[in-house]
Amino acid sequence: MSTPKSFKVAFIGSGAIALTHMKYLSEIPGVKIVAAADVSRDALEKARTAYAIPNVYSDWNDLLTTEFAIDAVDVCTPNALHAPAAIAALHAGHHVMVEKPMAMNATEAKAMLDASKKAGKHLIVGFQHRFEPRTKLIRDQIQSGDFGKILYVRCQALRRRGIPNWGVFGRKELQGGGPMIDIGVHVIEMAHYAIGSPRPITATGNTWTYLGNYPSHVQSQWPGWDHKTYNVEDLAVGMIRFDTGTMMTIEASFVAHIEKDIWSFQVMGTKGGAVWDTSQIFMDHGGYMMNATPAFLGHWDHFQYKMRHFVDVCRDGRESEAPAEHGLMVQKMLDGVYASAAAGREVRIDE
Repeated sequence: MSTPKSFKVAFIGSGAIALTHMKYLSEIPGVKIVAAADVSRDALEKARTAYAIPNVYSDWNDLLTTEFAIDAVDVCTPNALHAPAAIAALHAGHHVMVEKPMAMNATEAKAMLDASKKAGKHLIVGFQHRFEPRTKLIRDQIQSGDFGKILYVRCQALRRRGIPNWGVFGRKELQGGGPMIDIGVHVIEMAHYAIGSPRPITATGNTWTYLGNYPSHVQSQWPGWDHKTYNVEDLAVGMIRFDTGTMMTIEASFVAHIEKDIWSFQVMGTKGGAVWDTSQIFMDHGGYMMNATPAFLGHWDHFQYKMRHFVDVCRDGRESEAPAEHGLMVQKMLDGVYASAAAGREVRIDE
């Protein structure tokens, strides 16, 4: 049995999501975490101690100018730093994984894609939910033709009361937005991937802020968020039209007066459809309307798959299943919903 090739990874950002990345990367033969950079000394020390990281920096520019070998950089910063950190790492000659969303906006995402092409390096977006067994089920049914033409997709990433009370999720200047760009992006990307990644052409939407910027006295799972700096939406709703004629609606909330949290998408086609969260398939068969559930989906950790996929693509030449081109299309959809909300009308999504 051959020894796995060495693969040296450095991190820009070493907080909570980075620790999850590190956990899975450290389990892959041949992978070594060689450096990390973060403005937080506590975050750096926690990561250094947990994963025996030999080189730590308070400035990621210092990390990128080191003389020791780095094969890839994993960017796990707040959204506002995704583009500058990723572009600098690509210019330095490294493959890059960047956490979702790809960037603050499509202009930044396009600059990142251009930098990866110029450098001849992979840029992979951290979209783990496209690797879920339930997503694969729906994608496989669509690709087989069993659902016919896909007409409509409904995406929902709704929390009844789930404003994060950590990080900078309530600050638009650092995140780009609220639940639409933070959690809506996950359901958008896996649904978009499942239906074959068609090109978005128009968007319409609206956003509302009505609770997050006030102190709350209601019992909730994450109380005590910083309402004074909270300047993102509580609820966002949008609709995307694709070049295939398919329509997609998107609902995302940190706060909504609903019965319970919802995290799912539903697909409706001319011959069949499905819902993600229960893995149910709906079609006509033998003169009856039939509901079907797979007897076995397969079991794997989709986050583990995401990190192994990153290594397999960058080290071993596997074709990327989460390319920057997909991240750019998702970013254009997010931009479109926010632009429509600001303009009060439907907007065109440029190619």
